[in-house]
Amino acid sequence: MRYLNLAAAALLGMTAMSALAQTPPGMNPATGARPGHEPGVGDSLPLSKCAKIIRADSARSGGASTPGEGTTANDYLRAARASLVSGLTCEAQQSLDMAETRALDRSVVQGQQHVPDDGQLVSRIRDVRHAVDAGDNAHAIQLVDLALSS
Repeated sequence: MRYLNLAAAALLGMTAMSALAQTPPGMNPATGARPGHEPGVGDSLPLSKCAKIIRADSARSGGASTPGEGTTANDYLRAARASLVSGLTCEAQQSLDMAETRALDRSVVQGQQHVPDDGQLVSRIRDVRHAVDAGDNAHAIQLVDLALSS
C-alpha cells in the first residue's frame, strides 16, 4: 500500500511540474499575469467583448471565413461586411482580425520586422475595428466598402 501511495505522489508531482513548465516565459505562474501587469489594476488584454474562437457553424452561416491557403484580406473583409449586415459583430471582429493578419503578411528588411505597417489597407481595417468597437455598424460597413474599393 505504501508503494502505491508513493507512486501516486510521484505521478502527481510530475504532473504539477509539467504544468508549470508550460507557462510562457515571463508570465507569473501563480497569477497568469504578463510581465509588468498587476492583476486587477489597469486594462487587461484582450479588450473585446467576444470570445476569439472561430466555430465551424459561424463559417457555414456566412460569418467568419475559415482560414485557408489563398484566402486574401479582401475575402475576410467581405466576410466581415456580411457579418456586420447580419448584426453578428463578434464574427465581424474575428474576420477583421484575420483580414488584418493577411494584410500584415509582407517582406521586410532584416531588423525592421518590429516596425509597424502603416499601409492604407491596415489603416482602413483599424478604422473599421474602431467603428465596430464603438457600436457603429453602419459606419463600419461604409469603411469596409471603402477598404474593398481600394
